Amino acid sequence: MSKIDKLIEVKDLRVSVEDTEILRGINLSIGEGEVHAIMGPNGSGKSTLANVIAGRPGYSVTGGDIVYKGKSLLEVDPEIRARAGIFLAFQYPVELPGVRTWQFLKAAIDAVRKENGKDELSVREFDQLLEEKRELVEMDPDLVKRSVNEGFSGGEKKRNEILQLALLDPSLALLDETDSGLDIDALRIVSHGVNIFKSPQKSVLIVTHYQRILDYITPDYVHVLVDGQIVRSGDSKLALELEEKGYEWVRESAGEEVNT
Repeated sequence: MSKIDKLIEVKDLRVSVEDTEILRGINLSIGEGEVHAIMGPNGSGKSTLANVIAGRPGYSVTGGDIVYKGKSLLEVDPEIRARAGIFLAFQYPVELPGVRTWQFLKAAIDAVRKENGKDELSVREFDQLLEEKRELVEMDPDLVKRSVNEGFSGGEKKRNEILQLALLDPSLALLDETDSGLDIDALRIVSHGVNIFKSPQKSVLIVTHYQRILDYITPDYVHVLVDGQIVRSGDSKLALELEEKGYEWVRESAGEEVNT
């Protein structure tokens, strides 16, 4: 399979919620095999960017485009985006009472396989795959028999998200503040799952407020989002600089650059 130069390109993206503009001209290109981190203060638009790429409802794209594997996503339903290889790990994973986790996971895998012209997994094949990936994220085997995320702790919900990532094996993983609310052990396990997912054909976009997850998952590029705009980009050292100096430093330096 030939390598795609840019897996996804966000071009001058403008997004509003009701009458409030959240993203104000975002430009971002992610190549195959790259890990990008979006950092910024609360309310800067980080989660909005991930949600809009995944196609979650509630947002109005008022300008620009999102091009994935050479095709615009703007008119593509979120379910089709997911089947095409875009995965979003939620900041606040939702509970699905009455839907057992293993049933939900098998249905999701079979939908992706069908989209790619493959047969559904047999129950035995799925059980073997589930066991392999469950051990990867050190998840209690009883949890996959329960309703999706119902009664799960915060850490268990995040592990369940990474279990889905490992099983679905998408082309692009969007991790929306997956590190929030995790203790060090859970953060290590979740990061390990992401690092195993990474490959020359798969890309990751990490949305985070804090630098600590980047101690475990090293990004190729770090972008700072402030007031709906990317004001600075760099390598992993930028995240360390942010940790030391805070976001106000970036805001002030960006303002100085605009005024010069």
